[in-house]
Amino acid sequence: MHGEYKVPGGKLVVVDLDTEPDASGGEVLRNVRVAGDFFLEPDEAIVAINDALEGAPADTDATGLAARVEASLPEGTVMFGLTSEGIAVAVRRALAHATDWTDYDWQLIHEAPQPPALHMALDEVITAEVAAGRRPPTLRVWEWGAPAVVIGSFQSLRNEVDPEGAERHGIQVVRRISGGGAMFIEPGNTITYSLSVPNALVQGLSFADSYAYLDDWVLGALADMGVKAWYQPLNDIATDAGKIAGAAQKRMVAEQGAVLHHVTMAYDIDADKMMEVLRIGKEKLSDKGTKSAKKRVDPLRRQTGLAREAVIERMIASFRGRYGLEEGVVSAEEMARAKELAETKFGTEEWTARVP
Repeated sequence: MHGEYKVPGGKLVVVDLDTEPDASGGEVLRNVRVAGDFFLEPDEAIVAINDALEGAPADTDATGLAARVEASLPEGTVMFGLTSEGIAVAVRRALAHATDWTDYDWQLIHEAPQPPALHMALDEVITAEVAAGRRPPTLRVWEWGAPAVVIGSFQSLRNEVDPEGAERHGIQVVRRISGGGAMFIEPGNTITYSLSVPNALVQGLSFADSYAYLDDWVLGALADMGVKAWYQPLNDIATDAGKIAGAAQKRMVAEQGAVLHHVTMAYDIDADKMMEVLRIGKEKLSDKGTKSAKKRVDPLRRQTGLAREAVIERMIASFRGRYGLEEGVVSAEEMARAKELAETKFGTEEWTARVP
């Protein structure tokens, strides 16, 4: 069995192993070999790690595996680009027969601007198609047809949005299928993308780890543009200057299963208008270490000096360079289903106000 995991902000960890039955009727790990492009001192630490995992029950969770590794390390061990937790995740991914990004033929969808409710519907339809095995894993870059506030699946409409402010600025409110917080959208100021991926790609990862794993490629793309960014648990992408993006996920368990991971990035922002539309409470700001929502978001326009279109082009090129990416389209059948969903679900007051 073979498992790989790139430690967030670190290096790739690779684990190869076998399993065999034990006397109790379960299975244990055998022939464990940890490798990767990390740095580790002293040399004998890698032997200690392998020995610590040898014979471990195959149903040991990542926390238990990490504890075994940590307890085995020689005094004074230095890990660079490697963590005990990262090794444990790689082991769990091997046992779960997880796939890798390069195992798939990725498809890109980047089409004309669409209404906000239709974007919500397209996310659901495309991810369901990936879950059913009828569509390859897909990167969809959105173009917004109108300004909007997108609230999380479980947020209270009245607590998040000032209806008078939204009406005054002509901003539509829509609710997505994933959790997380409200996003303030203006077409020329926002970069949004979705990843619709098979469940096998995140096998062996915890819910939190899957965020970091699916965000890793865009951190590399930002670095290529001179932006030093990192994943900030649970669902933010941040820099020294502040938050630049927020992510959200939805798991679809039907058929083969799939994960929707979508991200909204602030290319530019009208902070005054945002404050008139969103109700951002003191409690939400308290755990972000700031007193003003204006200071929480630092747009990519200032940090890159590039036009929005150039940022998107470089992001796509970075993804293509890593994993390959073929041009694709929303099929006529997918679009018909999405339009029906937009009309009967995402564009309705019943859905939008389902948490009043």
